[in-house]
Amino acid sequence: MSDDALARIAAALERMAPPPAPAPDWDAADAFLWHAEPDRLDPIARVNRVGLPLLVGIDRARDILLQNTSQFARGLPANNALLWGARGMGKSSLVKAVHAEVCAADPLALVEIQREDLGSIARLLNLLRNAPRRVVLFCDDLSFTHDDQHYKSLKAVLDGGIEGRPDNVLFYATSNRRHLMPRDMIENERSSAISPSEAVEEKVSLSDRFGLWLGFHPCSQDEYLAMVRGYCDAFGIAISDEEMRAEAIEWQATRGSRSGRVAWQYVTDLAGRRGVAIG
Repeated sequence: MSDDALARIAAALERMAPPPAPAPDWDAADAFLWHAEPDRLDPIARVNRVGLPLLVGIDRARDILLQNTSQFARGLPANNALLWGARGMGKSSLVKAVHAEVCAADPLALVEIQREDLGSIARLLNLLRNAPRRVVLFCDDLSFTHDDQHYKSLKAVLDGGIEGRPDNVLFYATSNRRHLMPRDMIENERSSAISPSEAVEEKVSLSDRFGLWLGFHPCSQDEYLAMVRGYCDAFGIAISDEEMRAEAIEWQATRGSRSGRVAWQYVTDLAGRRGVAIG
């Protein structure tokens, strides 16, 4: 093929590629949401989150993530973190609350990327590389299916690739699964592959690239009631311990589970009935 033909092909491919994302106004907000095709970072003026003191029953995870994030914001070494475990136990709430706590003392941006947009993460990293502040890149509810190739893009963020992760970017993810893929999928790949261990290793090893694994487990009834009481006190909802206990236990029984999310849903209902604004 001639040099002219190669040049025309290269030019055509360049025209087809999405244009570089415009640099955001980093002073417009402390949190941003990434959108792909067209690429852009939208500032989030008001982040949907609760205060760190309201997150009950996850003290160890709170302290570790807060310390790790604070180190990173001050320019010290820090690890990527995977928050995994039970639904509704405050994984994403903790990331957002820790960001707010650290950001009050040191400039730190929070950028959320949707799992479906992980294929564009290389372009996002190129944009974040020149950010004037440090950035926590956050993906909520991360998991992969059998034919999902997004995990390959993510490896470059964690520690792979020649260029690697920018020094000013840290990656936090939440997942219901410790290894980011269903157990039955892991077993199926082991049983069907010519080299079972190698077939699983490529995907399972992704979770090994997180320096911090923080586990979240179903809460006890006492922890659940402490969450409810903490919310009530924080928002000025007057209710006796006896009444609160009876209502909160009935509420969780109708949902078949106890968690921070269920506690918040009960308090939202209670606040509405009592005419108290929350949020």
